[in-house]
Amino acid sequence: MKLPFKKEEKKTEKEKVEERREEVLAAGRKFKYPLQWTRHRIVINTILIALVVFAMIFIGGWLALYRIGMTDQLLFNITKVLPVPVASVDGENVRFSDYLMFYRSSMTSIERQSGSQFDEESIKDLQLEYKRSALSEAEKYTYAIKLAKELGVTVSNEEVATEFDRHLKIGGIDRSEEGFIKIIEDNFGLSKSEYERMLYLTLLRVKVEMEIDSKANKIADQVQSILTSNDNDYQNAAEQLGDKIIYEETDGLVDSKNIDGGRASEAMKLEPGQSSGRFVSMSGDGYYFVKLIKKTDSEVDFASIKIPFTEFAEQFAALEEEGKITEYIDISGPEDATE
Repeated sequence: MKLPFKKEEKKTEKEKVEERREEVLAAGRKFKYPLQWTRHRIVINTILIALVVFAMIFIGGWLALYRIGMTDQLLFNITKVLPVPVASVDGENVRFSDYLMFYRSSMTSIERQSGSQFDEESIKDLQLEYKRSALSEAEKYTYAIKLAKELGVTVSNEEVATEFDRHLKIGGIDRSEEGFIKIIEDNFGLSKSEYERMLYLTLLRVKVEMEIDSKANKIADQVQSILTSNDNDYQNAAEQLGDKIIYEETDGLVDSKNIDGGRASEAMKLEPGQSSGRFVSMSGDGYYFVKLIKKTDSEVDFASIKIPFTEFAEQFAALEEEGKITEYIDISGPEDATE
């Protein structure tokens, strides 16, 4: 029995095109999927290489900072971008960049001003001494930052700018900003932003000390009361308050631009017999009162009373005794001179 003959249907032009398209795509898939796999492999390998490089940089940086104790410019710049800690004060991290800033400014000054007068052993001793000093300073300023947060004490950019302008004129010299920046770069290895960071920390700590030192504030009130009642008799105030204050006389004329915490310049504003109100010393370590005895166009003779700040130092010492300061570097470790 013969099967019925099935006549082959004639394909349209459109169907032929679609059929050909499918043949081309099918052939292309042979190359597409291996290429996708290769790209996937490249991505994975790239990620793995990046992770290895990152790990090597991390380990290298950790060794350089925390074990070898390097202090060069590259690491300093890195720590300014990455806020890695060098210590902890009562739970507040001490910025590695602050520690390096204090250390490098001190060592740069010694190295550039002293030349080759120190031998290699002496340089190593100085490095150790200044590293210890820099770390202690950074810890104290960090404690001031912690207290400032708790007290709501702040320092504005305007205050820093005003203090920077005042430093331009220290010693009675009207320096240009460019000239002053050149001085701090040459003598301390600091940029303007780093110097402004130092000013910020100093201003913040002074504000904190003024806020927390109720004892110094009380004594200052007592001094003002005594001076008001006895016609600015500084010696009488010194006798009444004893070792609570520090009484000094210049015993003669001194330069009105004398760097003495701001006393000479403040005295220059007065008339003989006049007393200033209390003001904070330029170093920020206490209050001053000044009485002008006599003056010329460029010199002054004065008496002064100082009330030191003590509360901050006492609180910081208590933290040390209670073991609330943790340091992540060994200051007695290998030394590296700044570059």
